[in-house]
Amino acid sequence: MNRSMTFVVLLTILVSVANLGLAHVGLTNIDPSWYDAHATFYGDMSGGETMQGACGYGDLFKEGYGLETAALSTALFNNGQTCGACFELMCVNSKWCKPNAGSIKITATNFCPPNYDEPVQYHWCNPPNKHFDLSMKMFTSMAEYKGGIVPVKFRRVVCHKRGGVRFEIKGNPYFIMVLVYNVGGAGDVNNVEIRGHKSNWIVMKRNWGQIWNTGVDLVGQRLSFVVRTSDGRSMTFFNVAPASWGFGQTFEAKLNF
Repeated sequence: MNRSMTFVVLLTILVSVANLGLAHVGLTNIDPSWYDAHATFYGDMSGGETMQGACGYGDLFKEGYGLETAALSTALFNNGQTCGACFELMCVNSKWCKPNAGSIKITATNFCPPNYDEPVQYHWCNPPNKHFDLSMKMFTSMAEYKGGIVPVKFRRVVCHKRGGVRFEIKGNPYFIMVLVYNVGGAGDVNNVEIRGHKSNWIVMKRNWGQIWNTGVDLVGQRLSFVVRTSDGRSMTFFNVAPASWGFGQTFEAKLNF
């Protein structure tokens, strides 16, 4: 092989590696612009009331999200499509902001529903308001508890997760549901495909939040997935689940965004 051909081969390999997962290395934010919103909190310091929720996640501690989470208002939640996205927030222009508190980073894991009852001052999550209902721990990291609600600046940032993308399989043989979580990079998944080792690729439908479903029976087959995030990046995870997989089990891929 001559030098020019060797160079072309090496360049091709480097580009492929970059496409597989290094595009976000060194990046900290997806959108550098800061936007205005408000923040409140729900639950207590243990975060018990923040578990479960409209994104389909379960025990946020076991799933790696912990207390660094928020429920988003309608304007930000986008019918569940923003689930898994990461944000940076800082308290601004309020006497309740803690001095030198800096910023916090959270993952969107729940929905803050609108409230059309009186009084109007409690309509924080109503359209078109941009609002973050934080865990108490995250709220009190940047603002005083008695402040209750504070103005914030926010921006989208890259999600940094430990380990690989995880797939929790639920449902039954005729209605397979998969929760996709612990997703790095953009964090919010907008397309999932599944394939058994005896089938073709099948486009899954969003059931709700980050739970995706198909009506194809894939029991007894090794399962592979293609996951695409909101920034257009896709990754293929081959043979994530063995042929002996069962409902209620979670499988972790070796790669992440």
